[in-house]
Amino acid sequence: MTRLLNAASDFVAEALDGFVALHSDRVARVDGGVVRADGVSDGQVAVVVGGGSGHYPAFAGVVGPGLAAGAVCGQIFTSPSAGQAYRVARAAQSGAGVLFSYGNYAGDVLHFGQAQERLRAEGVDARTVLVTDDIASAPADAIEKRRGIAGDFVVFKIAGAAAERGWTLDEVERVARVANGRTRSLGVAFGGCTFPGAAEPLFTVPDGMMSIGLGIHGEPGIRDVPSCTADELATHLLDPLLADVPPERGDRAVVLVNGLGTVKYEELFILYRAVAQRLTAEGVTIVEPEAGELVTSLDMAGASVTLLWLTPELESLWTDAADSPAYRKGAVAPRRGPGRRVELAARTHAAPDASEESRAAAGVARELLRAAQSTLHAHADELGRIDAYAGDGDHGVGMTRGIDAAVAAAVATRHAGLAATLAAAGDAWSEEAGGTSGALWGAALHAIGGALDAAPHTTTGAAVAARAALDRIVALGGARPGDKTMVDALVPYVERLEDAAAHDAPPAQALADAADAATAAAAATSELAPRLGRARPLAAKSIGHPDAGATSLALITTAISTTVAEGALA
Repeated sequence: MTRLLNAASDFVAEALDGFVALHSDRVARVDGGVVRADGVSDGQVAVVVGGGSGHYPAFAGVVGPGLAAGAVCGQIFTSPSAGQAYRVARAAQSGAGVLFSYGNYAGDVLHFGQAQERLRAEGVDARTVLVTDDIASAPADAIEKRRGIAGDFVVFKIAGAAAERGWTLDEVERVARVANGRTRSLGVAFGGCTFPGAAEPLFTVPDGMMSIGLGIHGEPGIRDVPSCTADELATHLLDPLLADVPPERGDRAVVLVNGLGTVKYEELFILYRAVAQRLTAEGVTIVEPEAGELVTSLDMAGASVTLLWLTPELESLWTDAADSPAYRKGAVAPRRGPGRRVELAARTHAAPDASEESRAAAGVARELLRAAQSTLHAHADELGRIDAYAGDGDHGVGMTRGIDAAVAAAVATRHAGLAATLAAAGDAWSEEAGGTSGALWGAALHAIGGALDAAPHTTTGAAVAARAALDRIVALGGARPGDKTMVDALVPYVERLEDAAAHDAPPAQALADAADAATAAAAATSELAPRLGRARPLAAKSIGHPDAGATSLALITTAISTTVAEGALA
């Protein structure tokens, strides 16, 4: 449980402000995260890392020479927005390009990917290396689907060392990929973690048991086994790790024993002792190992073991010096030249001129957003509980944060037309909510506004808008019916509206029937196993429970239909 806080909604911002105040000689605050206070040298690749908060020292704590040039910091366990990633990278880069590196999670991939596209459009060469070290999250023949856990730090260290040497972006990207391909991790939890301000943990482990294969966002483990001694735990973790090794693994490895929040250092040392004894007996030479907290999960009681199987090149980079607020190794050489910092303009939303008809439609959109806001707040706890069965339990919080921002942005553009109003609302939703849902709902509002800038008072108009949203969500997120996502509820909603439009049904009745279809489809997702996102590794635990994203979409469609029936579109 988090005891030192003011308001839960301010936890991340206040923690980051305090961190920067404490380390003002090393890091500087930018909108979306932190960057090196001294900047990187001219011509040096900027390695930009990041993800949701709650993992300190990841990600802000590893900004410094020999490591990252910047860190993007989202809300607790929630991927940062595309805008945050863009602004941190823009401030961190110094003319030689940007390498993004982060754990392989759907929301991060969406948001960082959009930031990468924006940087490239502005002439900044930007690349991405995903971290996929967690062997519990996918089989060996599907490494690209694995999530990133403590192996994040390993890849960041290798990439940061290469950048500090002055290697080109091509070289830094290449060696980071090599490092990721030769890194394997597996973790264990003895108890779940608790969100700031929450009274209960996201999951619990039965008495006398421990959970193997945990995630770092409050996801429970893949399987529960009886509690055991440290030596026996080392066997539980090392047997799978030694059975899942890269080709030509070699006999030299880095070992990282990582604490997840409340396991004491002395306990980590005991676990490291057992790990080292086993590896030595297997003929493995351990090179500059680490034991401590490097990628945590709030106050989770747990630990993980990471192995980086070394090549001569990787060993040289791993042993290079680094100097950040949370991690220091050796003595960093004097910088090669002055850094260059980029000043970022303030975010603005200039609304183009709009017709009276479009402004009236925007007014209707504001009322519908307020209706969605009311229902999401009323069901936020329920959405969080649903999400916690196989995810991190933050869906309700993320949706309310997103809709609050969207409503505020829509109100602020009260003289704009429909397209500009929904564009501002979509940008705000994506920016403030982060996560997969933030990216998808932000894109959906953009699509609706672009497809329907006037006269949205007909069933045909509603069908056109819904189809535009569906097409954009599928294109961006890649989900298909049956994947256990919001798409499973959205497809029947769109199809029912299109059928109603073909039969000239009145808008109120069409929207009500479509909402009923979405609600039924959302409930039916309880029989599906997730094939995408953070819930995929825990598919069995999800069966019997509906998808949170499909449920929230159904709630929103019902709120819209109720508002229309009460006369908002009269």
